[in-house]
Amino acid sequence: MTKTRFAPSPTGNLHVGNIRTALHNFLLARKRGGRFMLRIDDTDAARSEERFVEGIRRDLAWLGMVPDGEERQSARQDLYEQAFARLLADGRIYRAYETAQELELKRKIQLGRGRPPIYDRAALDLTEADHAARLAEGVHPHWRFRLDHGSPIEWTDAIRGPVRFDPALLSDPVVRRADNSWLYMLPSAVDDIEMGITDVLRGEDHVSNTAVQIQMFEALGAAPPAFAHEALLVGSEGKLSKRLGSLGVEELRASGIEPMAVLSLLARLGSSQPVEPIASMQVLVDSFDLASFGRAPARFDEADLERLNAQILHGLDYSTVKDRLPDGMDEAGWLAVRPNLEKLADAQDWWQIVTGPVVTPELDAEDRAYLAEALPMLEWSADPWRDWTGQLKEATGRKGKTLFLPLRLALTGRTSGPDMAQILPLIGEQAARERLERAAAA
Repeated sequence: MTKTRFAPSPTGNLHVGNIRTALHNFLLARKRGGRFMLRIDDTDAARSEERFVEGIRRDLAWLGMVPDGEERQSARQDLYEQAFARLLADGRIYRAYETAQELELKRKIQLGRGRPPIYDRAALDLTEADHAARLAEGVHPHWRFRLDHGSPIEWTDAIRGPVRFDPALLSDPVVRRADNSWLYMLPSAVDDIEMGITDVLRGEDHVSNTAVQIQMFEALGAAPPAFAHEALLVGSEGKLSKRLGSLGVEELRASGIEPMAVLSLLARLGSSQPVEPIASMQVLVDSFDLASFGRAPARFDEADLERLNAQILHGLDYSTVKDRLPDGMDEAGWLAVRPNLEKLADAQDWWQIVTGPVVTPELDAEDRAYLAEALPMLEWSADPWRDWTGQLKEATGRKGKTLFLPLRLALTGRTSGPDMAQILPLIGEQAARERLERAAAA
């Protein structure tokens, strides 16, 4: 069974890049009839906050991506200790002491010599006496995973195709700090093994991490999962944007964006499939295809999100939104205002056209006279707007804007808006006559 995971760190709110990763893992699992797991990467106790854990769950639920299970790294420390002990016994982990400043100096020296700026493994030359001396000085080591330089690291990426790394050109990664806290690499690999993750779908910034983790899987006696690395999101201007790093689910929700607008955009952004308004998660599941994703940057434009949001609203049935509509708005009201909406909250503004009050327009004498002439011709029929304006056209010779605009202004206080044939019956005969009288006398 396919099993994917979304593994955010609870050190902040989810942003659109996180959401896209979560969504693609969710769609991949659902398409294959598998399971989508949430893993809270909270090993950084100093920065992890419970309010962000709650926010992650809330955001995923709002988007319709409820996980099939949840794990927290803070509750899995014994597993990491066991893996660490095994790798240490096998000689795949070693102690090192360089400070950040010392490592930066080494990198600069290597670059100056035209060499890759990777860790030089100097710590492997330390003797037990050297380690004892450091300990006596109160200096504690950090721990590195020793890469096997014997053969290339290779895998077939579901998006990038064949990938090959020379391990001798990679730094042995630090897996544990001097204070015994964990870095990302080893716990993540251990969790993928223990949770039975079959497919890891993440951003292309993790490609070199994957090369390292493949050796960790092998060192722990496990087959690596299948990997796919997708292009990162960039802003509409073609660059990585600070805005993308802060544009979160909470902000989208507060601004009135519909969940399916977010999903419609992020599901296909970066793929060859059309980005279009899709009102059903199942349609996104059925059409999801990793083979359609390319390596070109995926451009995120908030204008596209706004456009999709409006299009999705224009297709929603009354039954879908009735609990979120203004008091008193029935299906006829929804159908009348729906084509004019950009956000669902706009329904309240348009509904005021019906419930009032409306601003009485200032019209010139000719238009006021026209309204005075029009008022007696208003007869309440099955289709009052069309019957009324048909009579007015014959009686006055007006047409187009000169026929319709003064009537719209008098009845709604606006120059544009919902179809008057739908709105006038909702306003009602008495309110319509009162508004026409006020406008004619103003």
